[in-house]
Amino acid sequence: MNALFPAVAVLAAFALAGGGIHLIAKRRDRTRGVLMIVMAAVLIGNLLIWYA
Repeated sequence: MNALFPAVAVLAAFALAGGGIHLIAKRRDRTRGVLMIVMAAVLIGNLLIWYA
């Protein structure tokens, strides 16, 4: 159970980054895409702080 949270968080970060890149590449909603990429970076940063 202890290793479940970081695994789900990493999957969520990849999904956020991929979705953000998709939004930017398709020129749909650039602001939301950038915010999704920033959210993914913050999530990975939190994981590095918690588990490093």
